Amino acid sequence: MSFPWMAQRVDRLFVHCRELVTLTEGPTTGARRGASMGALGVILDGAIAVHQGRIVAVGTTDAIARDYTAKEELDLSGYVVMPGFVDCHTHPVFAATREDEFHQRCQGADYMAIAKAGGGILSSVRAVRAMPLEKLTELTIDRLWGFLANGTTSVECKTGYGLSLADEEKSLRALTAAAQAVPLTMVRTFLGAHEFPTEYRADREAYVRLLCDEMIPKLKGLAEACDVFAEPGVFDREQSLRILSSARAEGLRLRLHADELSPMGGAELAVLLRADSADHLGKISDAGIQALAGSDTVGVLLPGTSFFLGKEIYAPARRMIEAGCVIAIATDFNPGSCFTQSMTLIQTLACVKLKLSPAEAIIASTINPAFSLQLDSEVGTLHPGKRADFVALDLPSWRGVGYAFGGNPVAITVKNGVPMVANINERDPDLFAGT
Repeated sequence: MSFPWMAQRVDRLFVHCRELVTLTEGPTTGARRGASMGALGVILDGAIAVHQGRIVAVGTTDAIARDYTAKEELDLSGYVVMPGFVDCHTHPVFAATREDEFHQRCQGADYMAIAKAGGGILSSVRAVRAMPLEKLTELTIDRLWGFLANGTTSVECKTGYGLSLADEEKSLRALTAAAQAVPLTMVRTFLGAHEFPTEYRADREAYVRLLCDEMIPKLKGLAEACDVFAEPGVFDREQSLRILSSARAEGLRLRLHADELSPMGGAELAVLLRADSADHLGKISDAGIQALAGSDTVGVLLPGTSFFLGKEIYAPARRMIEAGCVIAIATDFNPGSCFTQSMTLIQTLACVKLKLSPAEAIIASTINPAFSLQLDSEVGTLHPGKRADFVALDLPSWRGVGYAFGGNPVAITVKNGVPMVANINERDPDLFAGT
């Protein structure tokens, strides 16, 4: 027999989830590899008890209602609920979109040819340099709300469109201010090594010295990580090693754009440096796969970029999973090569183009990217004690992940136990008011 007055008092109850995908069949922290990427821990008619922004318990609605009571209760009947998405590769600090380049590509122009003609990253650099901090911050805030509207509750945000000390600092300050204005968990990544700016293209060594000797030491307090675009024609292996070694010496964590268009040994370099991630990997070598498989460096796969650029260069995800690599997926949201914030669309592309199962796509967009950002003790699963970050999807079942595409199935995004976005258009931390 149970007695209502003996039930534990919590802040909120979220009840009657059609399916509650907890990911609690696996460990609380750490990455999921191989067969463990299929363990979802699904509870029918599930419920979540939340107190002070943390998960207290998950279970069936009957069990949670018996053991917990709360003044505020939200009925999630009809929704599939799972951990909030963790987008571990984005570029949201930019001043202008680049749809003209998209039009050119639709007419057959190549991305690299557009870049050589003055478009691409350097186009975004010119726009960021011309924009004041206040306006850049305003735009960044709006984009962070866009992530929440698409079910993302934790996000890695790169700079890389400033490429000077002053403008990279401006970009990092815009991120810092935006993070304080929007209820997202953010990791800031310094990407001054995104491209060589126009004024240093004839003296690339001088720009590498600027990055190592001035930019990284002066900006390290505004970022948690450092990234490099390691690719032939951009930063070669030796330059990438120097930049990332300088960042490590200054206390920054490491990430790496690697083996996207050419096999340059970027994955192996990431493992050598014990980087948190090696990203893209469309041209990863067999040696690179084996290196990742023997490490905790996460292979972050970005199928949206290949899709948007019209290139059939996709990372060999199945081979990587079978080898034992930790993999994650991310949007690569940016103004040029992947203008989407939709993790559900990326899940579809991961299933269709990378041949992930829907269960693997869920793991690759929650706990594994959280692990790559060293946030897995806080987010990525619905274990008690973690942040109450989750998303309610208007899907008939978790099996609809990947299958349903072209719209936004996110009904409600909950951050720290509070609904922040409902029905895509509402941005209201007081959704319970008046109930």
